[in-house]
Amino acid sequence: MLKNKPTHLQEKIAILPDTSGVYIYYNTEGQVIYVGKAKNLKRRVSSYFNREHDVVRTRLLVRAIHDMNYIVVPTEQDALHLENSLIKEHQPRYNVLLKDDKSYPWICVTAEHYPRVFLTYNYQKDGSKYYGPYTNQSVARAVLRLIDDLYPIRTCRHMITPEYIAKEKGRLCLEYHMKRCRGCCTGLISMEDYSVYIERVRQILRGETQELMTYLREEMARLAMELRFEEAQTLKEKYQLIEQYNAKSVIVSQTVQDIDVFGLEDDDKDVYINYMHVRRGVIVSSVTFQYKRRLDESQAQLLAYAMDEVAKQFSAEYKDVIVPIEPEVEMSGVNFIVPQRGDKSKLLEVSTRNARQRKIDNLKQMEKKNPEQRLERTLERMKTDFRLSELPRHIECFDNSNTQGTNPVSACVVFRNAKPSKRDYRHFIIKTVEGPNDFASMKEVFTRRYSRLLQEGEELPQLIVVDGGKGQLSVAVEVLDELGLRGKIAIIGIAERLEEIFFPGDSVPLYIDKNSESLRVIQHLRDEAHRFGIIHHRKRRSKSQTVSALDSIKGVGEKTRITLLQHFKSLKRIRQASLEDLSAVIGPAKAQIVFDALQK
Repeated sequence: MLKNKPTHLQEKIAILPDTSGVYIYYNTEGQVIYVGKAKNLKRRVSSYFNREHDVVRTRLLVRAIHDMNYIVVPTEQDALHLENSLIKEHQPRYNVLLKDDKSYPWICVTAEHYPRVFLTYNYQKDGSKYYGPYTNQSVARAVLRLIDDLYPIRTCRHMITPEYIAKEKGRLCLEYHMKRCRGCCTGLISMEDYSVYIERVRQILRGETQELMTYLREEMARLAMELRFEEAQTLKEKYQLIEQYNAKSVIVSQTVQDIDVFGLEDDDKDVYINYMHVRRGVIVSSVTFQYKRRLDESQAQLLAYAMDEVAKQFSAEYKDVIVPIEPEVEMSGVNFIVPQRGDKSKLLEVSTRNARQRKIDNLKQMEKKNPEQRLERTLERMKTDFRLSELPRHIECFDNSNTQGTNPVSACVVFRNAKPSKRDYRHFIIKTVEGPNDFASMKEVFTRRYSRLLQEGEELPQLIVVDGGKGQLSVAVEVLDELGLRGKIAIIGIAERLEEIFFPGDSVPLYIDKNSESLRVIQHLRDEAHRFGIIHHRKRRSKSQTVSALDSIKGVGEKTRITLLQHFKSLKRIRQASLEDLSAVIGPAKAQIVFDALQK
């Protein structure tokens, strides 16, 4: 493949160094079409040109490469940072796309003589301390309300300095008279006393509420001992507020202290990665990123992108990091943990659940905008799960019903675009089978159904579902072989347990996730086939039990039977009727015949 490329590109690749770095691919117009990082530039870049790629988009990328450039960096981690920056700058066509363009709220504690505490979306390196990010604004506001109820932190925007206070420029406002501020602007509270409040606020924002609660308990006890009950009651109210706040917080474990967590949910095209920061056993921040695959980026590669994104956006400094898999990057001083059990495993599950929820929320939003999108996604999922060559827009499912071999019937229900098409439902009365024989009944029904579709030139289904295990499936496959339809129609069997799906010629069943959309459609199919078959079977059984008893009486015609059933409503009431009652309806002669026959 490389020999078909321009000479200047071949020469550049031939002299690539065996070091870490970033490579940049250009098309014939000189546009950046791909940026990648490598632990070994020579080996990584050469891999694009020395083999045939399975992924179509990768083949298209290689075909479009006309020139390249590279930048050498000291470590693979530096390469990751540089790659991320270049991708954001150039937005190359074939690179993974970060679809998370949201800004997240932070709680800021300003770097002032009398610090303020407020919510902001603008993260700046201005010396202030930022806590977060909070993915839910209401959570951030709830924390601010707690702080506001606990401590008299100023809200004005005046630049209050010792010089400002000395010049007596400040004037007490309504917040002071409502006892929500201690008069910072006029120096009624010293910076030392005010800093005590700020330190308590920082403890709450860092998740260190246990220390604060211990302090409040000790202070309450001390004030009570000194008989200062009103002050003790005020502290008790603050203690209860923090207790309520903790009850709503996610407390991880006393054994897990300061740690970072990355959970991952893969959706083939999109990958959702959740980041959680845990401090003192409490989840203090959580954010989820969505990456859209452009080529065949691995989960490990996307996890490395997410870690770099978090480090840049939130100034995260990693030490111990819980991950589902090892990321595709080496980071000095970082200990990656892939837990199998215990508290760390539970914490990873919480993060993964958040990533999964983001995926569900996105799908719901897209479905609202485009209702057809959910249908296409469901059909695509079924195509993958059931190994189909095309989308199963037309599905048929069969179910047999009989009572100890009597009145055997079979039901065929039809789904179009994953929904019941009731006008296409059909029922079959078994004609050639004596006694309870599901296999023979299945063969008869399949032969009749698909012979007729072929003769009339009707549309064939893309998928047939057989309610039964390997035995019923084998019979159905035999019929399709005889009719020459085996390669034209896909067929699967459902065992008694709905999670087991059997394929022709495969003795090992497929187990589908109980929450899968594919399984939900199959469950609906099976329920409909069972319902439709049972209804028809009951009608036949009821009809045979009612009509046959009167039909067997010689000398009683159809008109007489109808007259009797219309008057007495049921065969049971006709049997219970006296000769006089029957005579009043159909005359004495016929009444005597019916009475004698039914009494026997």
